[in-house]
Amino acid sequence: MSASNFDIVDKQADFIIVNKSADINFHDEGDIGEGLFSQVKRSLGLEELAELFPVHRLDKMTSGLLIFARNKKAASDFQVLFSEHQIQKYYLALSDNKPTKKQGLIKGDMAKSRRGMWKLLRSNHNPAITQFFSYSVQPGIRAFMVKPHSGKTHQIRVALASIKAPIIGDPLYSKTLSDRGYLHAYALQFNYLGKSFNYCVAPDQGDLFNCEQFKHWLSNIESPQSLPWPSI
Repeated sequence: MSASNFDIVDKQADFIIVNKSADINFHDEGDIGEGLFSQVKRSLGLEELAELFPVHRLDKMTSGLLIFARNKKAASDFQVLFSEHQIQKYYLALSDNKPTKKQGLIKGDMAKSRRGMWKLLRSNHNPAITQFFSYSVQPGIRAFMVKPHSGKTHQIRVALASIKAPIIGDPLYSKTLSDRGYLHAYALQFNYLGKSFNYCVAPDQGDLFNCEQFKHWLSNIESPQSLPWPSI
């Protein structure tokens, strides 16, 4: 990550791919300062009313890959891709707790809880669906490769907390204080106008993401797309 709060990974005629820093809000935060969206627009030399369209978002604590559409038609096309689950997203997370299961599916409706938190319910009327694999990286630290199949607020954070493995540094769902919340949007894969696009950017912020054990594990794991994700 550069000294700014994001890097532009790719710039296409209809969209750009941004690698977001951790601890930057997507929208402006009043007196605190500009959010990511405003910063990206300014970096591109866009005026206030110039076109740039967010098609999905990341939580403030989460780093990694985001798509911005560069015109209304592209924004509409990406919304269709997201609604039809044609954009594959893969995340990396770290926990200092052992999960109740090492891999599989986490599924359930989500409801607002307290203090801005969400909780996973046993019902499945409009469920959040999350698949994951977990790995021991070093004593007391487990890495998770996560593939969400829906786009609910706090989905991955709540899913991992529900299996007793909250994300290290998560200000809402974990009791472990850390230098950052250890969730990173690692890879994106989609087809757009007949062409396949694949992006994969490793995290570079945080002591645990930069430790040799994690880097060694990540360099030896299969690409996220090639992992045996079961059909759902």
